[in-house]
Amino acid sequence: MVTYLLKKSYLHKDLKEIDFKDLWGDHGLFTTMWIFGRPPKILFFKKHIKNLIKSLRFYNLKKPNIEKNVLKLIKLNIFKKRKYNHLLRVAINKKMISISLRKRVTPKLKFNLKLINHKRFNPELKNLKYKTILKYLSKMDNSRSDIGLCYDKHILESGTSNMLFVKNNKIYSPLKGIYKGVTYNFFKKKLVNIINKDISIKSLNTYDEILLIGSGKGVTSVQTIRDIKWKRKSLKFYRVLFNFYKKEISNCKLYK
Repeated sequence: MVTYLLKKSYLHKDLKEIDFKDLWGDHGLFTTMWIFGRPPKILFFKKHIKNLIKSLRFYNLKKPNIEKNVLKLIKLNIFKKRKYNHLLRVAINKKMISISLRKRVTPKLKFNLKLINHKRFNPELKNLKYKTILKYLSKMDNSRSDIGLCYDKHILESGTSNMLFVKNNKIYSPLKGIYKGVTYNFFKKKLVNIINKDISIKSLNTYDEILLIGSGKGVTSVQTIRDIKWKRKSLKFYRVLFNFYKKEISNCKLYK
């Protein structure tokens, strides 16, 4: 059960608060950021906002002062004296901006991935067409499980995160049909040599590690994919990525 600290919606034209709408299924976009600590910090804050604005242009949803207004609403609803460990979601359609804040769960090392046949609509963007995904996730313990989205006999991404696959000390990422999130791009710079290729479901048993990376999951090591009897063979690269991530957390500045 998801616990929300905050759920609010505001009209674009005057930032008047209206009844909350989560906007799932609408023509629009969203970003999810990890807010933590007291006073609060937001990991990769500027990159999240930059990506959101860029995507809004692509969807022809960029309004005058949209970046300024998003920042204003975040500052209005985030309190410097409160301690946070939450996921801050900003969703935008042509009429409004909706923000919500929910508790961030810490993934366990005993973590299972359930494979489903589903490809997100226009997957290169973080759009709001998530109802199928949310239906599955609502029935799961998100600290112990996620869904792996598969299409045309290939695995693409999880319901919440990008995915990395490790074998023979090399790291692979799906070639297409995914949104390359802020956390993915952070690791791409750190690791340099992520190899992009189509990852078939049939080939999964050749991989030693499968990792989920994103704002909600941070760095998560998949222990099992019970559907195909896959089991984790190593934690080597999980530890490498986790240490990069931990260092970035400690270097994170207060958001402005």
